Amino acid sequence: MGPLQGIKVVEFAGIGPGPFCCMLLADMGADVVRIDRTEPADLGAPIEARYNVLNRGRRSIALDLKQAGDLAVAKGLIAKADALVEGFRPGVMERLGLGPDECLKINPRLVYGRMTGWGQEGPLAQAAGHDINYIALVGALHAIGPKGGAPVPPLNLIGDYGGGALYLAFGLTCGLIEAARSGKGQVVDAAMIDGAASLMTSIYGRKASGAWKNERGSNAVDGGAHFYGCYETSDGKYISIASIEVRFYSELLERLGLTDTLKTPQHDRAGWDDAKHKLKALFKTKTRDEWCTLLEGTDVCFAPVLDLDEAMRHPHNVTRGLFVEVEGIAQPGPAPRFSRTPPGIRRPPSVPGEHTEEVLSSWDVSRGETVAAAREESGKRR
Repeated sequence: MGPLQGIKVVEFAGIGPGPFCCMLLADMGADVVRIDRTEPADLGAPIEARYNVLNRGRRSIALDLKQAGDLAVAKGLIAKADALVEGFRPGVMERLGLGPDECLKINPRLVYGRMTGWGQEGPLAQAAGHDINYIALVGALHAIGPKGGAPVPPLNLIGDYGGGALYLAFGLTCGLIEAARSGKGQVVDAAMIDGAASLMTSIYGRKASGAWKNERGSNAVDGGAHFYGCYETSDGKYISIASIEVRFYSELLERLGLTDTLKTPQHDRAGWDDAKHKLKALFKTKTRDEWCTLLEGTDVCFAPVLDLDEAMRHPHNVTRGLFVEVEGIAQPGPAPRFSRTPPGIRRPPSVPGEHTEEVLSSWDVSRGETVAAAREESGKRR
């Protein structure tokens, strides 16, 4: 099941981007084993295990890595893994005796994935932080929000998941492809600040060209333009339009009956505020559903702004099977899709330590196994 079937990954339990990255790998068929602590860690506001869907698709083993026996078990798993994922502050894994140098001695083909916020080095490397802090430092947060207002946190999608988890998953798969050719592993250093900056590449390019202003709400795709944004409807709900291209903008004006009203050239910033005022008034004359009837499915580039419950019921999402249910918990399904090796969700989120004996058996690692024996077996398997 999935294009990564046969790939073994050891995940050291954490929060946010690390688990999301490993969820993606597991959805794609990788056999991901999460090493949880034997004692609960401070992972923010706790929720019942079955609702923590970022932990879906993989088995859990509970170890106390400060105990020699459990540390040996972890090394035994690492010796038989293709990849490793850890999300601690720089130096923590080294102090545990599980840093890259040690692990690559155990398993020279290992792709060692590191997930941090600020990176492995730099003045802030040892400081605590979260998504909003990382995206603040690279200019992303400053660019999001209304004109004249404060920056608006875009959930934790840009730092944690976009700039963190997705770049780590990409880095790991690149590393695995290269290791298959060279027979050598390496370290993948994925920092959320790096990934968030990378996501801003096109914006920085537009800034250099003079097409992007630092002032929030003054640009084509940050809510400044009348043809790209959200508008309230008569029933207090919202719709979104993104008529950026000339032909789409022309269709918007035609369908709204504004061809003779909005005469200012589309990309003339001087006319944006007046045009936005006219659109605000117009969109408040009908309900969201009425605007859907008129605009949805056209080349206006339109969509209703749905809440989480509505999103699961929308006909397009239902037709594509965008959301799935696993043991009664509705959640987004695996993405992207593959024609020949479709991904899937193997199991619901696990309770820490739920599969300890099962993992040791299936990976052929015994509690008394030495690292040397594990490495020898790893060489035979490869």
